[in-house]
Amino acid sequence: MNRSTIIAAVVMCGVASSLRADEKNPEKSAAKLVTPAAQRGIERGLKWLVSQQRDDGSFGDGSYRGNVAVCALAGMAMMSDGNTPGRGPYGAQVSRCVDYLLANTQPSGFICGPDSSHGPMYGHGFATMFLAECYGMSHRPELREKLSKAVKIIVNSQNKQGGWRYSPVRGDADISVTVCQVMALRAARNAGLYVPNETIDRSIDYVKRSQNADGGFMYMITPGGESDFPRSAAAVVALYSAGIYKGPEITKGLDYLMHFIPAEGVTRRESYFFYGHYYAVQALWQAGSDRFDRWYAAVSNELISRQREDGSWRAAQEGNTCASAMACIILELPNNYLPIFQR
Repeated sequence: MNRSTIIAAVVMCGVASSLRADEKNPEKSAAKLVTPAAQRGIERGLKWLVSQQRDDGSFGDGSYRGNVAVCALAGMAMMSDGNTPGRGPYGAQVSRCVDYLLANTQPSGFICGPDSSHGPMYGHGFATMFLAECYGMSHRPELREKLSKAVKIIVNSQNKQGGWRYSPVRGDADISVTVCQVMALRAARNAGLYVPNETIDRSIDYVKRSQNADGGFMYMITPGGESDFPRSAAAVVALYSAGIYKGPEITKGLDYLMHFIPAEGVTRRESYFFYGHYYAVQALWQAGSDRFDRWYAAVSNELISRQREDGSWRAAQEGNTCASAMACIILELPNNYLPIFQR
């Protein structure tokens, strides 16, 4: 199936109305930012990624083997290139991602694979987001029921501060896990599922109270909590996902992020490099072309230089499969194919 057929199928499913925007549309024009080198990087990255999928549909290497978040991100990487469940060069692989996540959804709606050592609510959030993006494109009859229960797990486990933590209980909260849940809820709402307004309002309050005076965000709401690039990028995306597009928190957050734009000859701390840039490119995309064009060109060059001969990317913290999926999504973002990433 060629690309034009794939795109037509996506449009028919009602999930990417911008795909047929005319050339004056800034989102359409942004696709031109994907250089031939970046496109080759995407193609090589996806080819390596699909080679890592197991027969049961799972992904993940090392301690991340079978992790539902990694499976969801791999599926998102394929969908960000125009594939949908059962359609496109990697449509079968996307369908197998759906199969694996549904098979690992508990009767309660909690999505958790054999590996839960990295915080099961991380996995649940990413998996819920992916399934919500697939909703309407898949003919799996159990998808809506399981997705609805997955959303209720998120709503019911929000704590008093308005955030979430590693387990689906109302305990403490941190900004990183909270962002995963906010994006999952946004994807679910986009798909037509019910999400209470008060849940979103409380999450907005939590994220705003996590911001420091320098514009960055702390990990947990504690006196003296330090700002850091990866979680600050994620927090800005959470605000956008919750419907906050303007305001001092957005302005200060974006100004903070711009201090971390990749630059040739500049070496910065490498902790969670792919995680940070996965969120940063989304934040700058929402900010508009002035900031995004600069950021995308810089991070695109950085990723191309880091790609290995086999098409993968390597990362100690995120794991190679997760890092490669995130790298592909970063490079593909100007395609503007998925609702959760659209302006």
